[in-house]
Amino acid sequence: MLFPGLSVSLLAVSCALWPAAAVRAASCESVRIPLCRSMPWNMTKMPNHLHHSTQDNAVLAIEQFEGLLGTGCSPDLLFFLCAMYAPICTIDFQHEPIKPCKAVCERAKNGCEPVMKRYNHSWPDSLACSELPLYDRGVCISPEAIVKADGPDPYYQDPARCNPESSPDFLMDSNNLHCRGPNGDRCKCKNVKMNLKNYERNNYNYVIRARVREVRNRGLEPTAVVEVKEVFKSSLVNIPKETQTLYYSSSCLCPPLVPGEDFLIMGYENEETSRLLLIDSSIAQRWKEKMGKKLKRWDQIVRRKSQSRH
Repeated sequence: MLFPGLSVSLLAVSCALWPAAAVRAASCESVRIPLCRSMPWNMTKMPNHLHHSTQDNAVLAIEQFEGLLGTGCSPDLLFFLCAMYAPICTIDFQHEPIKPCKAVCERAKNGCEPVMKRYNHSWPDSLACSELPLYDRGVCISPEAIVKADGPDPYYQDPARCNPESSPDFLMDSNNLHCRGPNGDRCKCKNVKMNLKNYERNNYNYVIRARVREVRNRGLEPTAVVEVKEVFKSSLVNIPKETQTLYYSSSCLCPPLVPGEDFLIMGYENEETSRLLLIDSSIAQRWKEKMGKKLKRWDQIVRRKSQSRH
C-alpha cells in the first residue's frame, strides 16, 4: 500500500527510470499530449479517467481547455487536467491509475469556474470533484506532493497570452473556450474510412442508424441528439429505439453530423455513465440501404476470425 505524498513523488521519479521490460509489463506509454509534457511524470496509460482509449483522443478533448489555461485562472488547472487526461502510470497501479486529489480539483474549479461562467459555461460533470479521493484517505497526487519538472510552464509565462480581455491577437471562442489565432478555427476532423479493416481494428462498442435532430456545441461537453432507427451493435449500454444523446470528446465535433439527415454511426460506450461517445476515430456516414447488408457481412467475418483463433 502506498502512502500519499512522498510515496507518489518517488513513484514519479521511478517511472522515468524503469527498464524497458518493466514499462512493457505495466503497459505504460510515454506521455505524448503536448500540454502535459511539462508534468513531473513522463509515463501514462490508456484508457484515462475520462475513458479515452488513446492519447490521440485525449489530446482532442484536453485542447478544449487551452483558452481557459491561458487566463491563468488557477495554478492547479493544468496539473489537474493532466492527472485526469494523462494519468501517471506505475507498476503498482497497473489496473487502477492514480487520480488527482479532491483538493486539487476544488482549487482548480474555484479559480476557473467564475471565468467559465462569464462565457456561459459551468464546470463539466465529467470532472466532478466529489468523485476524487481525499489526500489523507487514499492514494492520490497533488502538486505539493510531487517535485515539479525542470523548465518553465508555457501556460504560466504570460496569463494574457490567450486572455480575451487583454490580448487582441488571441480570441477565446465563447462556444468552446478554445484559444484561437487571428486566422480562425484550427479544427480538422480525421477521415476514418468505413471499411472492414477499420471496423475490425477499432472494435466499436455500438453501431446504429439514426436521424440527427440537433448538434449542440455549448459548454465543454458538446453533444448530438439523435433518434435511433436501428441498432446493429451495442456492447455495454442498452440502446432503445428512441431519442439518444451522443457525447463528443472534442469541441471540434468530430466526426461531423448534419441535422435532419440519417447517419450510420459507430462509436464507443461509457458503461459507468451509460453514455454513447463520439471520438476522433468514430465513423459517421450518411445512411445508404446497402450499409445494413455490408455490416452483417462484416460481423460474420469478424466472428469467424474470432472462432478460428480460439
